[in-house]
Amino acid sequence: MPHSSLMPVFDGHNDVLLRLMRGKIQPEQAFLEGDNIGHLDWPRMKQGGFVGGFFAVYVPSESLGIDVDELMTHSHYDVPLPSQLALPTSQQVTAHMAALLIRIERASNGEVKICRNAADIRHCIDTGKLAAILHIEGAEGIDPDLYMLDVLYESGLRSIGPVWSRPNIFGHGVPFRYPSTPDTGPGLTDRGIELVRACNRLKIMIDLSHLNEKGFWDVARLSDAPLVATHSNAWEICKHSRNLTDKQLGAIRESRGMVGVNFATSFIRPDGMRNEDTPLEEMIRHMDHLIEHVGVDGVGLGSDFDGATIPAEIGDVTGLPRLVDAMRRHGYDEATLRKLCYENWMNVLERTWGG
Repeated sequence: MPHSSLMPVFDGHNDVLLRLMRGKIQPEQAFLEGDNIGHLDWPRMKQGGFVGGFFAVYVPSESLGIDVDELMTHSHYDVPLPSQLALPTSQQVTAHMAALLIRIERASNGEVKICRNAADIRHCIDTGKLAAILHIEGAEGIDPDLYMLDVLYESGLRSIGPVWSRPNIFGHGVPFRYPSTPDTGPGLTDRGIELVRACNRLKIMIDLSHLNEKGFWDVARLSDAPLVATHSNAWEICKHSRNLTDKQLGAIRESRGMVGVNFATSFIRPDGMRNEDTPLEEMIRHMDHLIEHVGVDGVGLGSDFDGATIPAEIGDVTGLPRLVDAMRRHGYDEATLRKLCYENWMNVLERTWGG
């Protein structure tokens, strides 16, 4: 277990594999020994009480030729959707990033485990190991016949977001657009419908973060699993296309699903701006709203560590105890904190995967 005074945190989303893939030094070593770059590495995770989470495999788009970070510091912005990616490149990058997590596990002397069921995660938390879920963010690396889905499943894939914020053969992602509703385009394609059905058969969790509203309702209609958005916030508070409307939150509640609160400041702040000078109270407003609309058993954390500008007060993974303290000061009791920090994720994964 983490140090006894630390609240364990299980997290809905991180992009450390992308950061490591882009890094110049041995990625397994950088992660396991600590490189103090970005938000995450294993020594800092232990310091912050981070016991596990979803490790995203994400194929980056080519540069749009604009400074997206700068654009999102303004009060209105509409980042163009990147174009669709080619399958061969996407498969190459997907295999590379999945292999990175496999190599980290192999090099860790048993300290990191790719978890294939909820019992694996509970065992890791009990024994102080890092519980890693192999997750796909945007299914560009998966072919129309879903052969790659079977290969990735055998490698440990247990969670998939059909789209990132761009179109692919399965559906349509929301743009980084503020202000905007998530109703930004058509729903799932026929192949997207097949992907949802295949994930249900294999008991792979379907992640609704980045999917547009029509796609969300398609999944809600088709899927027999809990509806889960791993790293999304409340649209009523921050009117960004990436956030969820109260109607969507109601559907998640009805399915006994889950929302992970995203730490990215542009999805927290009522002005939609990317600005690390964002008080933790703003995040907790989203938690309150999500608890009100999804229920206290359906809310967790979905940091977006190593993939977003997060509040300076958190800084990196070692700042998680400061967030927990802010939640405590706000009035969440210890039982509620345990639910929000890790228990709700365990429970929704048991409901999704079985066992």
